[in-house]
Amino acid sequence: MEAAQRAQLFALIRQCGWLMQALELVRAQGLPAWCVGAGVLRNLVWDAAHGYPLLPRAESDIDVAWFDASEAADGQDRALQQRLRDAMPVLRWEVTNQAWVHRWFEGYFGHAVEPLAHLHEAVASWPETATAVAVWLDEQGELQLIAPYGLVDLFDLVVRRNPARVSVQTYQQRVLQKRYTERWPQVRVLPA
Repeated sequence: MEAAQRAQLFALIRQCGWLMQALELVRAQGLPAWCVGAGVLRNLVWDAAHGYPLLPRAESDIDVAWFDASEAADGQDRALQQRLRDAMPVLRWEVTNQAWVHRWFEGYFGHAVEPLAHLHEAVASWPETATAVAVWLDEQGELQLIAPYGLVDLFDLVVRRNPARVSVQTYQQRVLQKRYTERWPQVRVLPA
């Protein structure tokens, strides 16, 4: 099942010229480790499951996660985000160096977290299991997948709290804010 879901995800991505262009653009930035994921992939799969057009949503970000723990990389998110916006302004870019998330996480979410060791660990900490999914494009143009919890929840349209870094309160707030079942009636939201 997982191989079939992976193939289906990659086929959906390849159908979306705008998403492939976004992946190529991020790859061209020369980042040491990067991926695009979370809501953009959830929206793509859930829109396809509902028969909606596979277009970028105005209210959704293109989340670019990258990882570079060098001091030189600290604070580079804004400049990278601006380069991506300038090159492809139709998308709402959100760029985050996951190596430095621990510096601002407590102020934003209300509890401290340990520093992350690598990009895969970062994706494994994303809020819901269905959004803890990311892809990147290798030098040969092949899609690569990071899905620490697999693809079952993503393709089964299930919202499940990822306890790695998300409190029950934050999860409940996200469910209200994201309005999953309003946007995608087939989605099932599990209690925290």
